[in-house]
Amino acid sequence: MEQKQAILLLEDGSVFKGTAAGAIGTTTGEICFNTGMTGYQEVFTDPSYFGQILIMTNVHIGNYGATPAEMESTSAQISGMICRNFANHYSRDLASQSLNEFLEEQGVVSIYGLDTRAIVKHIRSKGAMNAIISSETLDIGILSEKLKKVPSMAGLELSSKVTTSEPYYFGNENSSYKLAVVDLGIKKNILRCFAERDCYMKVFPAKTTFETMQEWNPDGYFLSNGPGDPSSMSYAVDTTKEILQAEIPLFGICLGQQILALANGISTYKMHHGHRGLNHPVKNMIDGRSEITSQNHGFEVNRDDIEKSDAVEVTHVNLNDGTIEGLRVVNKPAFSVQYHPESSPGPHDSRYLFDKFIDMMESSKKKTSSKSLITH
Repeated sequence: MEQKQAILLLEDGSVFKGTAAGAIGTTTGEICFNTGMTGYQEVFTDPSYFGQILIMTNVHIGNYGATPAEMESTSAQISGMICRNFANHYSRDLASQSLNEFLEEQGVVSIYGLDTRAIVKHIRSKGAMNAIISSETLDIGILSEKLKKVPSMAGLELSSKVTTSEPYYFGNENSSYKLAVVDLGIKKNILRCFAERDCYMKVFPAKTTFETMQEWNPDGYFLSNGPGDPSSMSYAVDTTKEILQAEIPLFGICLGQQILALANGISTYKMHHGHRGLNHPVKNMIDGRSEITSQNHGFEVNRDDIEKSDAVEVTHVNLNDGTIEGLRVVNKPAFSVQYHPESSPGPHDSRYLFDKFIDMMESSKKKTSSKSLITH
């Protein structure tokens, strides 16, 4: 791989020089970091990372190549990638191409050879901020002017940029349960987890109305993960309120939790530097067990609002910083978690949440059937 110089400039003026990887060019976005040791392709293709420049903290990236089987969406979603040691050669027979070939193909501007520990410590201290990577110009003045034009993630609506343009189906149409999925930036493995549990899904664009989705007559609704600031998504909040009013089973993951909270009068806020990795400990407040979880979020629901509310209850708490990791709506068949139970850090500590939702839909179907019998 031909070596070409590249530069990373942070919003606060910090400069880091390294070597270019992936596509040659210039890219901008909010800088964040992921502490996972594996799964880089799943991370790069997760729509929740749309618009972000990602630091991979594991010292070696690319050593097992890339393969279509490990895509969480149809393309790479990150704006740029930063790492320390970048492997152009890979050793895994299952891989179909090197990571550099994948990043080039996907148009992801990347930089390596940096002290990623120093950059992560800087972000943990100063907080998330915008950044720019360039392998086509090293002029700090030019890059600084471009960086000034990049909008803050706070207030940014991004789900409409990553959602499906048209509804599509996933799973076996002869399954026991019909699940309407609101695609705010969904990962493929979430759909697979539902399909494994006898669900047939219709995945709808983010701004689809409740009335339109109801025409399919689903047994339940799912609010997916996704990028951006939840407080800018009034369309999703309004739809969620209608689902709750209809008392149809509802489950939300990550951004889905934040939307569910907003629909119940609970505000959200931008975190100092977010949670992104495969090793976050979470306590289930219902049964007292702990779970090792996968996480990817830069926004959080407001604990103070929850403590003043009688609409929701806390079900899960982060053991590192006490942030809210799970909610359930009082007297409604609706719950959510902030982390990603479809991922496998535990490896399956949190998969029970999918089973819980299936039970909720089954219970709802039986109630509906009983009412129908009484009516007739």
